[in-house]
Parts: sequence; structure tokens; C-alpha cells
Amino acid sequence: MTLETLSAQRCHGGVQSFHRHASAETGTTMRFGVFTPPGEGPHPVVWFLAGLTCTEENFTVKAGAQKAASELGLMLIAPDTSPRDEGVADDPAYDLGQGAGFYVDAKQEPWSPHFRMRSYIERELPALIDAEFPADLGRQGIMGHSMGGHGALTIALRNPGRFAAVSAFAPIVSPLNCPWGEKALTAYLGADRGAWRAYDACALLDDGARVAEILVDQGEADTFLSSQLKPHLLEAACARAGVALTLRRQAGYDHSYWFIQSFIDDHLKWHAARLQR
Repeated sequence: MTLETLSAQRCHGGVQSFHRHASAETGTTMRFGVFTPPGEGPHPVVWFLAGLTCTEENFTVKAGAQKAASELGLMLIAPDTSPRDEGVADDPAYDLGQGAGFYVDAKQEPWSPHFRMRSYIERELPALIDAEFPADLGRQGIMGHSMGGHGALTIALRNPGRFAAVSAFAPIVSPLNCPWGEKALTAYLGADRGAWRAYDACALLDDGARVAEILVDQGEADTFLSSQLKPHLLEAACARAGVALTLRRQAGYDHSYWFIQSFIDDHLKWHAARLQR
């Protein structure tokens, strides 16, 4: 895998860089951002998976995470949310197609040739990071926002022991039970709802998947709260599974990066404390 560095700037004593490479999983060029903290490393890694319509730049530019990551010695990896090259299938709506990969391996045409974000995030990109960056993949955390919160939760649950910490901002906790999820999973996976369970955090918990603990922040002024996000479903699933969930309902906060920016330091400290064990 040949890696191309698009840019690299000094930031809070470390380096914020952007890269692209030819992905064997998606059959396209994929982009991602990396914040490398000061020091020789290897550094513990925290993945951030972004939400609908986002690219690798949204979190990197808007969340203001680099200062805390530098102080805590954390490497931040921010992948794109879908394949995007010429010839990649798309949909006019914002919640399907490019920018809306839902971190699944699609089984249905026209999505299946390129939409393999599960395998890209779980296997291909970690191998590239391990080969090219001073990363300690023995110490990993994962977090995300909205669709990316869904990705972070499900990837952690499907890969027990890989991530020492998992957290999310306003995650889609149960695609089986919300319009965004029903639309995307029907398109990508087909009508068999049983096949969706591997991509639903609540279903994974009910089916026996486990992580040690989860941190979630949810804005109470989020316009998607009752229709799409439904954190009470995760609360109930974690209670049934005996998984420790810290669910913080934040009064007055919406679904935007202003919300993420307000609590990102808390999440990074949460991850750092668990990655140092």
C-alpha cells in the first residue's frame, strides 16, 4: 500500500497530517487524517469515526482535539466515511451513498463493489497505520459521532479485546429501530433484518458481544434525539448485558461539532486513562 502525504503542519507540539492511499478493500483512493503527538512514540491510538456527510476533515478541523491529544500523548486517526472516487455509486440523499457508508460491508448492488467500510476500518487501515506511523496498536481506543458513533460501538463490540476504551457522541445506537438505519441497511445489506444485527450495537449486546464499559454524551437539544438516536435503547441493552454505561445527557446541546468540541477533552481523558493501564 503506497501512502501519499497531502499535507503536514505543526500543531500543539505535534503534527497534523492528511494522507491518501489506494485501498484494496474499497477499490478506490481513501483519505484520512492523523495527529501525531510530540515524542518518539510509539503512541497509543484513538480512532474517531465521523457521521453522515462528513469527511476526514470534519473532526480534525472542527473538534479542537489536538491540544488535549498532545498533552495526553494520544495519536488521533480520522478516516473518511465512505469511498468517493469516480464510478462509485451514490444517492441524491445525504443519508445514503457517498458520505454515508455506515461502516458496513455492503452485500447489495450497486454498493457492494466499493462500500466495504467495515473491512477497511477493521483491517486495512490499521495495517497501514501500523506500517507507516509510530503507533502502538496494542493500546487502542475508538470513538465517533452519530453514524460514526454507531461505527465505533459496533466495531468495538465485534472485536473484543482490541479497544481498551470506547465512547461516542450522539450515536445511532440501533439502526434496526430508526429511519436512517432502516434505509441504509436495507440498501446495503438487503431486506433480511437478521443480517443487520452485526451492525446494531443493541443487537450485538443482546447477542452476547461485550466491552468493559462505554461513555456516551448526548445533547438534549439534539433534533435527532427521539427519531434517530434513541439512547434509552442502549441504556436498556447495556443494563441487560451487565455492561457499564456512562450516559451523560447534556442540557441545551445539539448535534453539531460545537457539542463535540465542548466535551472532546473529557472523552480523550477517558481514553487516555484506560490506554495507560
